Amino acid sequence: MIDFYLITGFLGAGKTTFLKNILKIFNGKKLSIIVNEFGKEGVDGKLLSALGVSLAEINGGSIFCTCRLDQFESALSEVIKELPDVLLVETSGLSDPTGIYKLLTNDFSYKGCICLADAVNLPKVYHTARVCKRQLSISDLIFINKTDLADEEQLQTTRNIIKIQRPDATVFETSFGRVEEDWVNMICKQNINNDFSHTADVNLHKLSIIVSEDLSLYEFTKFLEMIAEDTYRIKGFVRLSGKGYLTDCVGSLVKVGEYIEPVEISNIVNVLYGYGLPARKSVENAIKWYSGKVTLQVEKNYGIEFT
Repeated sequence: MIDFYLITGFLGAGKTTFLKNILKIFNGKKLSIIVNEFGKEGVDGKLLSALGVSLAEINGGSIFCTCRLDQFESALSEVIKELPDVLLVETSGLSDPTGIYKLLTNDFSYKGCICLADAVNLPKVYHTARVCKRQLSISDLIFINKTDLADEEQLQTTRNIIKIQRPDATVFETSFGRVEEDWVNMICKQNINNDFSHTADVNLHKLSIIVSEDLSLYEFTKFLEMIAEDTYRIKGFVRLSGKGYLTDCVGSLVKVGEYIEPVEISNIVNVLYGYGLPARKSVENAIKWYSGKVTLQVEKNYGIEFT
């Protein structure tokens, strides 16, 4: 199988420099790279072409959008033919990478997503660009880059934003895209069996949502999509129209799958979110669209009230 690493981060975060540095960690292995540029003319590909690895460049849009999805799938097919040891995919800074799981085949061993965050500019783009939140939400490892350009106040603001959005993530601080092999080795996929209901952390807040069996799967999925971006994790079993489903969302990635194993189903979904995320407001607004079918239950836990 081909080890697959996804590298994301908003415009100007330093992904290309980081990519050049991470190649050194895989020295001695056969490498392939797919670079995604949003503009018509690629720049990153030209900068990377001299590195002596197999390189494919996809321009003119995000590889996760329908306009370029076919090109991305074709590029993945070519990679499979080449049989490299490692595939590195650098996404456009404007990409929403949450659809990556749907594109991977059994030919790839997905190692996870690394996100580059600009120490100076993250606060601005986080509040103005929706994809920035989505990039953070799917990431397994986060690098706060360009720390040499940030003063302590800017750096602390960036740290706080990441802590709120992803209190579970492993975070390293660096400059010039520097990366250590030990850091990359720490990357790991989210474990869907991880039960967060007993995790004690004063930075984490919890809500419980009661779902009526009368709600359709389509309605339930749309409801989750309305709130997921402002949460860290959503998990629980529900029964809809006589069928059981496991809800397991990480950040903005919404996953609802049929579950046939015997399990007690209470139709209660737990929502975990970081301090400062507007999860409760999002839930309350979404409930208005499904009056009588979804209700909010505010709990007390870990000695504090989750609101």
